Amino acid sequence: MSSQDQVLYLLKTRGALTAQAVAEAMALTSMGARKHLQQLQQRGLVVVEDRAAGKGRPARFWLLSDAGHARFPDRHGELTAQLITLLRSSLGDAALDTLVAAREQQAMSHYQQRLAGVQSLHERLALLVQARTEEGYMAELHPQEQGWLLVENHCPICAAAAVCQGFCRSELQQFQQLLPGARLHRTEHVLDGGRRCVYQVIPVVTA
Repeated sequence: MSSQDQVLYLLKTRGALTAQAVAEAMALTSMGARKHLQQLQQRGLVVVEDRAAGKGRPARFWLLSDAGHARFPDRHGELTAQLITLLRSSLGDAALDTLVAAREQQAMSHYQQRLAGVQSLHERLALLVQARTEEGYMAELHPQEQGWLLVENHCPICAAAAVCQGFCRSELQQFQQLLPGARLHRTEHVLDGGRRCVYQVIPVVTA
């Protein structure tokens, strides 16, 4: 992975960053980080946003442009979205619901096989994150004071989900079934304007 690709990955997973933050994360000089960011800006992959930071000059943040986000896999999302629209117009919502339900069942079967025999909540979470990452979700697990945050930095089916929210409607329910020893709450959602999808996972304490 080139240095510029690493910068894109960093902005994808962490959101908007200053040049200094990029430099520290990648062990670069400030000048080196700014050079990469400026070159990416010239290629149309990042944009600049000045944000107020108390007194003094605004802080300059760098973030991915739409073209920058498009550099990450989308599983042929636009084509899928077109096919979904055609399916709905030709066969109706009932046929689309059947398709979504079949996909959900297939996904659950796959996850259940991956997690079979694993009792530890943390281990089940780690395996689920690994499976989601392999599917292109760029998933991460972050420990919290109570439980964890399951973070999905990328949605490889976002274009399809935008025209058929059934694809992510039951995601929370699926995760809950796969993690019976926890209570889940979605705190960020791409389709609601979030930068990523985030789930709070809190262990259930039993007497």
